[in-house]
Amino acid sequence: MIFSIDEVNRSQRLLPNLTLGFQMYDSCSAEARALQGTMWILSGQQDPVPNYQCQPGQLVPAIIGDSLSATCLLMARVLGIYRYPQISYSAVVPTLSDKAQFPSFFRTIPSGNEVAFCIARLVLHFGWTWVGVLELENDYGQQGSQIIKSELAKHGRCIAFAEVLPLVYSQEKILRIVQAIRQSSARIIVVICTESLLIQVMEEISRQGISGRVWVANHSWSSSRSFSRREFAVTLGGTIGVAIRRGEMTEFRDHLFRLQPFGSPSDPITMAFWEHAFRCQWKIQSEGNGTMARSSQVGKELPICTGYESTRSLEETILDVDNFRFTYNVYNSVYAIAQALHNLIHCTPGEGPFAQATCSLFRDLKPWQLFHYLKRVRFLNKDGEEVYFDQNGNPPPVFDILNWQLDAAGNVHYVKVGGFDLTAPKGKDFTINETAIVWHGGHQQVPRSVCSNSCVPGFRRAARTGAPLCCFDCVPCSPGEITNQTDSSECFKCPESHWSNRRQDQCVPKTLEFLSVYENLGATLCVVAIFGCLVTLLILSIFIRHRNTPIVKANNRFLSYILLLALLLCFLSSVGFLDKPHTLTCKFRQVAFGTVFTVCVACILAKTLTVVIVFNASKPGSKMRVWVGPKLPNSIAMACSLLQILLCSIWLTGSPPYPQVNLKFNTERILLECNEGSPTAFWLMLGYLGILACVSFLMAFLARKLPDSFNETKYITFSMLLFVAVWLSFIPAYLSTQGKYMVAVEVFAILASSLGLLSCIFFPKCFVILLRPQMNSKGFLLGRKTDATSMRINRNRN
Repeated sequence: MIFSIDEVNRSQRLLPNLTLGFQMYDSCSAEARALQGTMWILSGQQDPVPNYQCQPGQLVPAIIGDSLSATCLLMARVLGIYRYPQISYSAVVPTLSDKAQFPSFFRTIPSGNEVAFCIARLVLHFGWTWVGVLELENDYGQQGSQIIKSELAKHGRCIAFAEVLPLVYSQEKILRIVQAIRQSSARIIVVICTESLLIQVMEEISRQGISGRVWVANHSWSSSRSFSRREFAVTLGGTIGVAIRRGEMTEFRDHLFRLQPFGSPSDPITMAFWEHAFRCQWKIQSEGNGTMARSSQVGKELPICTGYESTRSLEETILDVDNFRFTYNVYNSVYAIAQALHNLIHCTPGEGPFAQATCSLFRDLKPWQLFHYLKRVRFLNKDGEEVYFDQNGNPPPVFDILNWQLDAAGNVHYVKVGGFDLTAPKGKDFTINETAIVWHGGHQQVPRSVCSNSCVPGFRRAARTGAPLCCFDCVPCSPGEITNQTDSSECFKCPESHWSNRRQDQCVPKTLEFLSVYENLGATLCVVAIFGCLVTLLILSIFIRHRNTPIVKANNRFLSYILLLALLLCFLSSVGFLDKPHTLTCKFRQVAFGTVFTVCVACILAKTLTVVIVFNASKPGSKMRVWVGPKLPNSIAMACSLLQILLCSIWLTGSPPYPQVNLKFNTERILLECNEGSPTAFWLMLGYLGILACVSFLMAFLARKLPDSFNETKYITFSMLLFVAVWLSFIPAYLSTQGKYMVAVEVFAILASSLGLLSCIFFPKCFVILLRPQMNSKGFLLGRKTDATSMRINRNRN
């Protein structure tokens, strides 16, 4: 402050014809003394008289200080009544920005709200979600920590613990705080505290050997040399913090290096500093009319100060010429007042808060007049930075980001790694060089501080009961749901046409499912169907080749041909089920299957009736001889088939089957299937077929013991027994399966029943034709018991 005032007085530009002086009053950080000093300045004497200036001509137009927020609050409340300008270089409590309570208060240090906001942004930038907080037990600490907690909570961060640092030393409270730090899993600890009160806690932490934490410092101690001692190196190495911006002040650095106590023999401040810095004491000696100095350490055995000690040899803890931060604020405070005085003296007549006659009369200056110009002051200092106050009396919120780095000798160095300029446009107000940061233990990687590890894609966060939001469990998404981001709070359901992949971090199209010839099951059924077709064609060719033999001609040769052709179509109709459903195949595959099987069963029924009619007609005097012949069996087969064709035609006309995509069949697959259109028509078709089969089985069973050397009804009985058994088993199997297996069950029933009919009815005849030709004779078929009537009947049968 003394240097700045001297510099202003030497300036030819600023206040050229005026000399600034100063008075100093030490509040000793006591609120009562600060209030007493304020009243003393206002009244002009040690025994203050409120509202009176007891020493006319003595002008103190502004006050710089105090450093503590608590003392500034009292001073500003009194000074604001008189609009007496006050500039603090260190008080950050946000309450002082309230112009309704403190109208004449200014400061060259940003508000604590802005400091806290920058600390919160720093925590958010590094992705720390689990943070501990130490706050001072006053408005300064509590308001700052509240802003930090609010900002972190707004972005989903959590407070692991919040401990209050006592204003009055308490060993019990300090031990409790240290224990909370030790037990917490939080590795990031934000500290809103002053240097003097924090050092007691840090000493206890260092004594207990607690390390591995990253401390986030506020401006009060982020650049403090009190913590640069080696005993704190292990504990505080890697600390990162927000600091008020540093000024270069090259001339002041040179001034400190040139400082000599003999240059100002009446300066008690320099003398006291010299004793403290060099740990010596002045020898009391007379010089002229008085003494040069009086030792402040009388009675202590210390070396005598010579006055020629070099300030360049002092440690940084005593004289830190590379860290002008609060010093820079004092410098700007002095120049702000000087600039305001300069503007007042050089005011434009007719403007300002007072008459133009007093515009240049400095001796009549009132503090409230200076207050008017101080509010509007704006200038560039020697570092080229703009100095001004906003509407709340605060300076531009500009901060440095410091990282505490250790050298090889274990000494702490404060390295600037970024900064905040809240006056800059959004996106440019925060800069940081992460590669320049050295964290605890010398690591370059950003440390992690989480209550729970992040949930990878495919998992969602599930909150723990009674725990903070940041403490959660990672629960896998349900089938069909995904998360494609880290730490998702919920899973998202895939569209109906998609399904979650194995890792459940992506929706993939569902697999199309239908019974295909390109898979094992479909290929097997297709091979069986082709085999049945080939066997049927082989039997048909055998029958055609031996068409004039008795065993082929027996029991209506024409119906045998029709039955073989129908069985051939049955095998072919099953292939229509082994493909991707299309409109044509869906529409006709069930109809084709039902029609050709009806023809098969109708032919079998007609052949059974033929045997019964012929046997009864062979009895003497039977009236059934008129029914003997091919007309009745053929008519029965045709009538039964036409009835099924009529039923299927109504089905196709009214509600035909159609292909559909079944998304609800399976969660992982899309079923391509044929919707039968009318389930009633489908089951009526099967029911009619079942009735014909049952009638055929019943008649064949009753006629199985009719005397004949080759009674075909025996084989028809076996074939229909197999047929009925297959289709009775088909019904529950069909209803209990889904998807392609339902289709496979129907195809299997078609093939099994077709093969059953083919083998039971035609294999015995082929055996006789090919391997027992001697049995393929009229005499053998009639069993040598033929009479004229039976011969006639046999001719009619043929």
